[in-house]
Formats: sequence, structure tokens, C-alpha cells
Amino acid sequence: MQQERYQRQTMLSGFGEEGQRRLSEAKVLVVGLGGLGAPVATYLTGAGIGTLGLCDCDTVGLSNLQRQILYTNDEIGLPKTQQARQRLAAQNPEVRFRIHPEGLTAGNAREIIAGYDLVMDCTDNFATRYLIDETCAEAGIPWVHGSLGEFAGIVGVMNHGEHPCRYRDLFPKAKAAADRPLGVIGPMAGAIGSIQACEAIKLLTGCGEVLSGRILTIDLQTMQWMIFER
Repeated sequence: MQQERYQRQTMLSGFGEEGQRRLSEAKVLVVGLGGLGAPVATYLTGAGIGTLGLCDCDTVGLSNLQRQILYTNDEIGLPKTQQARQRLAAQNPEVRFRIHPEGLTAGNAREIIAGYDLVMDCTDNFATRYLIDETCAEAGIPWVHGSLGEFAGIVGVMNHGEHPCRYRDLFPKAKAAADRPLGVIGPMAGAIGSIQACEAIKLLTGCGEVLSGRILTIDLQTMQWMIFER
């Protein structure tokens, strides 16, 4: 059953059964289960991650449904961690799930992140990104950043490789005003989240070159893709 489930990725050159074994032993934390976290968690579950942590203190809202593919209208008002786990477990019962419905805070970040090999930043505010950045740097754990607004988004791999890149190096003077809600086209969240999931799979399996020390920017309105070196 397992061999058939993952055969379309194990047949990839450089991936194989060894890549699948590495995924099955990996523990990945998804912080934020909204527009980015939904596709990230969905694709990592499908790929056969061994343990997937789901971290979010929010509940499902009506305005979420335009872009957050894990939830339904009947789940409005229910905790995202609970509903996401239920949906993902139905997708792949081989994955072990841990839920963190309290969200990531300064008081629990070290304890939560210490239990994982990789962190996926799917948040929408600078404070949590800086918290992930500091905690992962202290623990020596890599993380994949993703963010979006309107028709554009970015992806980068932090704290990984020979010369680890820090989020604070890229965005040293973020302002609180920058956290105000922005409009976003739904497929943009899917595009960025999918790329984040792909970066995670490449990093964990060693199959391919990850965006370590580089930032990918995408503008779906103009279909321009660019990579910026650190």
C-alpha cells in the first residue's frame, strides 16, 4: 500500500526509496493554517511526512474560505487545528499529527520548535516571523518562509546551508503597519504554499537545490518570477 501511494515521487531521479524513508522519518511544524498553511500541510501530508505539527490559535472564518482550502462552510467558528487534522488524516492515515491550538508564542516557541526538524512559516505577521527566526537560529533548525499579498508573494529558506540566512537580515526594520490585512487573489496562496512545500521536500530528501540564501519573488499579475541572492 505504501509503495503504491508514493510511487509517483519515488520514481523521480535522485528521490527514490531513500527519499521516501527520509520523509517518513521527518518531523515538520506548520505555523499558521491559513492561505499558505493549508496547501503546505496538504502537500506534505500527501508526500508522506512522518510527523506533521499543526500550529494555529485561530478559528475558521467566512472570509477564509476564498483561499483556505482545508475548510468548509459548516466548519465556521471551529478551531483550525482540529478541522485541519481531521481533513488531513482522511487524506493520509500514515501521517502522525500533533496539534498546537495555542499557537506559537514567546512563552512556548522553544519547547514546540525543539520537537521538529523543519519549520514552515505560513504566518501573516512580522512578530511571529521574527520569533521563528530567533528560535530556529538558537536551535539550529531550518525554516521555510512564505508570504503574500494581492497578486505577489515570496519564498525563501532560512537558517540552512553553509552560510545560513536570517530573516532579520532581509527585513531588519519591519513596521507594525505592515501587518495590516491586504487583499489577495486566492490562487496566489496556493502558488506560494505549493512552492514552500516543494522546498521542504527537497530540503528533507536532498533531492534538488533549495532556496537557501535566496528569495524567490512571484507576481501572478504580470507572471514575472525573479530570484534575489542574499
